[in-house]
Amino acid sequence: MTPDQPWMWHWGGMWIFLMIMFVVMIIFIFLIFGSRGWRPPWWGPGGHNRQGGETESALEILKKRYAKGEITKEEFEQMKKDILA
Repeated sequence: MTPDQPWMWHWGGMWIFLMIMFVVMIIFIFLIFGSRGWRPPWWGPGGHNRQGGETESALEILKKRYAKGEITKEEFEQMKKDILA
């Protein structure tokens, strides 16, 4: 590089800046979409839960609610009939 071309002095470190910005963006994306359990919007409601298995079915949730005593036997039977219909 010659002193009569000062614009060339700035390009020497430009690739380092671009690499640092790329690494920062990758870290930022991992922090948002990584292992925090937050799902990106394009996964939708049919995605996997945090343990990696399938989501619970409506009948399983209903059985748990009945077991906890949140609903009565009559409510359980009616809701079960509605789910299975």
